[in-house]
Amino acid sequence: MGSQPSPLQPAMLMGSPSFPNALAWSHDNLIAAASGHFVTILRPDLPNGPRGLIKVIPNEPLILGFIDRKDLHSGCLLPTALYRDDKPVVRSISWSPLGMAPNSGCLIAVCTSDGHVKVYRPPFCDFCAEWIEVVDITQRLYEYFRCTEFQGTGGSNSLDFSEVPSNRPCLLKNASGQVDSVTPNDEVSEKMPESQLLSLISADEYASRSAMLYSLVVSWSPLLHVASEFYPDPNRNASVSLLAVGGKSGKISLWRFHQPDCFTIEDRKVPAVVKFIGLLHAHNSWITTMSWLLFAFDSLNPQIILVTGSSDGSVKVWLGDNDKLLKSSEVDPNSFLLLKEVITANAVPVSVLSVTVHVQYPSKMLLAIGKVSGSIEIWLCDISSREFDKLGSYDAHYYAVTSLTWAFDGRFLCSCSQDNILRGWILHERLLDEIPIFSDMPRSNDSTCPSRDTFESCFGVAVSPGNLVIATVHCFDIDKLNRMYEGRILRAAIEYFWIGGLQVDVLLKSPFSCNIEELPTFPEKELTYWGANIIWSLNHYQCVDKPLVFWDIIAALLAFKENKSKYVEHLVVKWLSLSFLGSHMNLPPEEVLSRLISRLSDIPSRLLHLLNIICRRVMLAQLDADQLTIINSKFQNMDGVCPVIEEEMTKWVEVLLGSERELRERNVGLSFSALQTSMFNQEATPSLPGRWYPVGLAQMEQWVALNQEDIHDQLKSIASKVTHEKRFVPKKCSAMESCNYCSAPVPFESPEFGFCQSENCSSGNVKRRKLLRCAVCMEVCPSTPLWFCVCCHRFVFRLAPEPLFRMSSFCIDSDSSNSSSQAVSSKPLCPFCGILLQRKQPDFLLSSSPV
Repeated sequence: MGSQPSPLQPAMLMGSPSFPNALAWSHDNLIAAASGHFVTILRPDLPNGPRGLIKVIPNEPLILGFIDRKDLHSGCLLPTALYRDDKPVVRSISWSPLGMAPNSGCLIAVCTSDGHVKVYRPPFCDFCAEWIEVVDITQRLYEYFRCTEFQGTGGSNSLDFSEVPSNRPCLLKNASGQVDSVTPNDEVSEKMPESQLLSLISADEYASRSAMLYSLVVSWSPLLHVASEFYPDPNRNASVSLLAVGGKSGKISLWRFHQPDCFTIEDRKVPAVVKFIGLLHAHNSWITTMSWLLFAFDSLNPQIILVTGSSDGSVKVWLGDNDKLLKSSEVDPNSFLLLKEVITANAVPVSVLSVTVHVQYPSKMLLAIGKVSGSIEIWLCDISSREFDKLGSYDAHYYAVTSLTWAFDGRFLCSCSQDNILRGWILHERLLDEIPIFSDMPRSNDSTCPSRDTFESCFGVAVSPGNLVIATVHCFDIDKLNRMYEGRILRAAIEYFWIGGLQVDVLLKSPFSCNIEELPTFPEKELTYWGANIIWSLNHYQCVDKPLVFWDIIAALLAFKENKSKYVEHLVVKWLSLSFLGSHMNLPPEEVLSRLISRLSDIPSRLLHLLNIICRRVMLAQLDADQLTIINSKFQNMDGVCPVIEEEMTKWVEVLLGSERELRERNVGLSFSALQTSMFNQEATPSLPGRWYPVGLAQMEQWVALNQEDIHDQLKSIASKVTHEKRFVPKKCSAMESCNYCSAPVPFESPEFGFCQSENCSSGNVKRRKLLRCAVCMEVCPSTPLWFCVCCHRFVFRLAPEPLFRMSSFCIDSDSSNSSSQAVSSKPLCPFCGILLQRKQPDFLLSSSPV
């Protein structure tokens, strides 16, 4: 591959991975690596920065029953009798979709080499590096089997908590020969016959129970939405994710995790709502790999697909029944339908799988299968017609394939293996063509990083959310490291590779061309590929359900911008012309920006969020968030000297300020329109968890009064009606606020901040105390922990309504009034940037960075 932006710095690990798929990239831009006895969690942009940690500790053995001493030497018990590993390592990791953690971040499921599975959340309010355990999946599964006396462990297809009688005792015989009898209500049963209390189980039964509880691999499904009219609890958020846990028995236990009703950054004891929904008898041997895929080509009937692979070499494709999986309180044996056994049992175990939706055929799935032999098979699966075609088989590696990942909507496939070879493949029609993109790729100039010659094997590959970066994890050959220094502590490394310059033939409305002469080190052809791929990636974020996480796009644009060229501006202007104006002509930048400013009210909110991020993080990267706040304020004299702006930046500043004003007007309009409905009155203010109701109305009225010359006429009309209908305004909405520290009045002067009017601050040369205002409701922020935006550095304590992020234009009518009055609060998203808000952490603790 030719020239690239500046190489990304690798990250060193103090533990080495031992199992496939040892690397996972989350939807909030965190990377997790299974590094020996730890899971190391870090940010890709801060390889030497703060890290999160999950420490694997030995678990107490589970009492599965008692066997006769003579059965200890049975063949089926030989693995159990010989097991001596008292220091388990991480075997499998998987990130949940965004929004499953109490702070709306991601959960992570961890499976260890002793077969134990636990789920963890980020320590958003715990001020520590170690992640917090949420639920012990293995312990819950054990408790279920104990309550059913391990019924169904021999081969039942499905089990459910609803099958457990409320008065059935659970009998265990401990090592001292005493009998423990415990019911679900902790009552001692004295009515069991002595013969049943002293009964033993066979060696085969013990081995079967052990296999049922011995987990090997975990995998989260995408976020699934449940229709509210079918949902059993109308007050609960109707979004769930399924966690699949595959084990030695060939069965998969399925767990339904509910998204929290409301999100918090203060409460560390929010219980996880988890439902065990049964077992799927998928294979007759060990489950070695699993992968989920959601088909949404029919929005009214999305289909959930689960693909499973086994140590017996078989691969199966299952279709889930949404009604039975997501809405029923009882598990139906037919909740999964076997569509196809793609590969039947053979002598070559399956090590990894990767699935994606075909770019040109929304009902077709691309399936990549990696085997222990080093070969890769590619299948094209039509879910609607149930047709499965094998596209080819490739001898890709010399040893076991340890990871596969698709990028660019199935146009690019990356594979890695224990042979330490990383390969890239381009899919052309029905054929994979290998491209040598990684062999000659430059590395960071950091002298502390050992050379690639010291790598021994590769155990994982992951693609960034924007599809422009590939991350890999490699084990070091300790004998090739300096034993005095690196050899003492380094065991593995995470490397990053740019893939944005690949010719993957992405589909664009208009082809991107580049004739910039200021980048002589970058071939024109390669710059064209970069521009096309970046525009393709940006276009993918126009979907309002896709989280705004494009750190890789920002990093690539900034790397190109360091060359002082016009390439970045040319690329961004081309994207604006295509996406915002619908023009395929190469218009001058000044004309594109002028047209854009005049049409802001007709642009969807999601595009405005994209525009604001690009402006702040790329086009105006020289100005930090505080400087832009000063520029945006009408009270510059109160807040310092306004920074000097270069002439070429003036137009971008105007675009940014105009876009943010448009979003603020939409937020105010939604609040006023909701106020006009009968749901919000003085007698009854909604307080249901997760519901949204307008606050800060007095501050919004004052903001409208201060900006009469710049706001829409429609907003003026709504504000005028609200002003004359004071009886609708809740009593707690006061126009005069007080300081959080001295109770002095704080008049409304700016939507960004307020100033305390204390006599001590107003007299002499004492600077007035500056107070932050909420970016949503414009009220003075309390002294409690606040939501924080890492892009615009604004703070929020009242979440914005979800309709704000789905508006296609500024249009506040009766329909939007009804929808906003019944709206739920969104996930904690910034109203100006659209990215996930978080609690601001100290510099020495890990925090996610979407941009």
